[in-house]
Amino acid sequence: MSQEFNIKIHGRAFFLRPDTPKEGTMRNPRPGEEDGLLAEPLRTYASEAGLIMRRPKLTPYTITALEATEHAQQKGKFLSFHHSMYKALWEEGKDLGNPSVLREIAEESDLAWDELEGKLATGHYRKTVQEQHQQAMDMGVHGIPAFLIGDTLFTGAQPYEVFEKAVYRALG
Repeated sequence: MSQEFNIKIHGRAFFLRPDTPKEGTMRNPRPGEEDGLLAEPLRTYASEAGLIMRRPKLTPYTITALEATEHAQQKGKFLSFHHSMYKALWEEGKDLGNPSVLREIAEESDLAWDELEGKLATGHYRKTVQEQHQQAMDMGVHGIPAFLIGDTLFTGAQPYEVFEKAVYRALG
């Protein structure tokens, strides 16, 4: 979409489960979920979008991952990093709270791990991601994914046409 409409995508932090401990928590299956598979309608939405989406056994602590994502954004590597994070969690079931997983993703996205690791260790992006989360809450965001295109805010998996209409509306 960013190529079709010559638009820029800005990722923002949102703490879906801010109370998750650093070691993560084991997930209990929801009604309709089978081992590794999501319940409907998410299973169908993912399939229709051409996404692989397996239910991870662990809900990871993601605040550090969100800080790493902010670093990637500031380095102009947001989309690559975001796609690698998605693959690690939803396709491979990896723990995004694990520094070795973040290192692997950073290296896949051509980010210098030594620089990123230092910024994570000092909490360099902590205030930024906290502010982004608060801004999202102030706008009425309570779930992910969430999208703001122009003045149109929507959450959840959406068909491509919803994005397309929002972009046309925003571009006037």
